[in-house]
Amino acid sequence: MYIIPAIDIIDGKCVRLTQGDYGQKKEYHDSPLEMAKRFEDAGIKRLHLVDLDGAKAKKIINKQVLQRITAGTSLQVDFGGGVQSDEDIALAFDLGAHQLTGGSIAVKNPGMFESWISTYGGEKIILGADAKDKKIAISGWEETTEVDLIDFIKDYHTKGISYVICTDVAKDGLLQGPSIDLYKEIMQEIPAIKLIASGGVSNVKDLEELQKTGVYGAIVGKAYYEGRITLEELAAF
Repeated sequence: MYIIPAIDIIDGKCVRLTQGDYGQKKEYHDSPLEMAKRFEDAGIKRLHLVDLDGAKAKKIINKQVLQRITAGTSLQVDFGGGVQSDEDIALAFDLGAHQLTGGSIAVKNPGMFESWISTYGGEKIILGADAKDKKIAISGWEETTEVDLIDFIKDYHTKGISYVICTDVAKDGLLQGPSIDLYKEIMQEIPAIKLIASGGVSNVKDLEELQKTGVYGAIVGKAYYEGRITLEELAAF
């Protein structure tokens, strides 16, 4: 199982939100590049980078942060947050993103999202499947749809998607443990998917439980920033 640290950006700084609420923001570091280098030095290979300003503006805002990290480290960066146009996805890849995550766009503009899968390939585009009670949540989780989570993933898997980041909105940022049963169910239903679990990781035991479900990767954010998990523990995976 890959450990994928998350760096969320507002105003060029590392922050974490609780349950996607911009009103519940906590700053952790002034330099995302320095933070990324810490992960790289520990032997971690991947990074989940989210442009929260971009998610609000519906276009890439923190271009320099992405470029600095991809130029200054060897981390494979998956980038998301506000990429809503062909120009923006091309820009993200030009700036060095290894993969791009699309969530709301996959619901609101499936034609464009499918064209990205065709253009860049299913290995380069990650489906962001955020869920509330097994229904897809979009627009920074402010909107819950009637779209069933597992049907949504299955549909895009048949269209060529290999990677899915699944966040249970109810767990995110609360440090109360991940949705183990949900990930087990997804893996049973769609065993070929490279599922990346996101939200709720609070300690090493949570990661060990996730590993048993067969997920491809686990995103770790607040647990590291709050000192619940050390870099050494993350690197051990």
